[in-house]
Amino acid sequence: MAKHFRKHTEFGDSLFSNDRQYLFYLRRLTELATTMFEWQNLPETIDERFLELTLFNKAQAVFFKDEVLGFLCLPTANSGRWSIYNIPTRRRAYATNGYQNNLTDKDSVIIYNNYLHTNGAVDAELYARKLYDIDETIMINCKAQKTPILIKCDESQRLTLLNLYKEYTGNAPVVYGDKHLNDDSFEVLVTGAPYVADKLQSLKAQIWNEYLTHLGISNVNNQKKERLITDEVTREQGGIIASRYSRLDMRRQACDQINKMFNLNIWVDYKDDFRETDDEFMLEGESGSDEARRMVQDLRSNSTGVIKKEGSGQV
Repeated sequence: MAKHFRKHTEFGDSLFSNDRQYLFYLRRLTELATTMFEWQNLPETIDERFLELTLFNKAQAVFFKDEVLGFLCLPTANSGRWSIYNIPTRRRAYATNGYQNNLTDKDSVIIYNNYLHTNGAVDAELYARKLYDIDETIMINCKAQKTPILIKCDESQRLTLLNLYKEYTGNAPVVYGDKHLNDDSFEVLVTGAPYVADKLQSLKAQIWNEYLTHLGISNVNNQKKERLITDEVTREQGGIIASRYSRLDMRRQACDQINKMFNLNIWVDYKDDFRETDDEFMLEGESGSDEARRMVQDLRSNSTGVIKKEGSGQV
């Protein structure tokens, strides 16, 4: 019974750790995906946080004006009758408190999360699973460095060796065994697990940056960014900026339709991230030249790719 309970406990601990690691990354990736946009001139009755979470989880939300509550933006269920462009002409807004409102394309506008009309939760779940799996593998590899041994013994000596092993894992300077300990009845096998945690950590960083690129968040998907040349950084920025179009354009398209239908002035844009506000420091020392100790390139305004040395008018 004790042996079975111990195995059950170890499995439960492992399952608990896996769940917590997965949820940790899922929450972080969700926060990144839902805090990227800055909505302007939204009516006070619309919750920007709820709007982005709805798009992230449900892929679409419907904007309309309630006769009592005012302007709202809620989850929507399609009620059939599609337009020639596969947009539902009938839609039903709903909320968790039981609120429902039947709408049409004449009195409401659907906001889509992206061009494919899909949610972002599936992508976040995929990357969260990858990241937590690498994290758990790193921990296992690190533990293998501390106790890279396997002991084979008779069942009669299991308890004795278990107690000796506790002394070993407790960093005791000397481990004592009684005179009845038979060293011929057990065998110690060194597993020799290679240390690869550093490589796994690098892989995790690459997957993390891959998700940032997918969202359109600036990053340098290279561990040695000081060796990047200007063209490489610019090309990476091109891929990141291109990733923004799908979600941003769908939101702006909805803004145009909302403004036209309800005579409003709503707009949406990406929030400035650290790369856009700190471009002048990213390429410092990239050339390796003693003369050009610091180089500046503003990727937002310098479309020609020309780099100037600081303190000079030369290019």
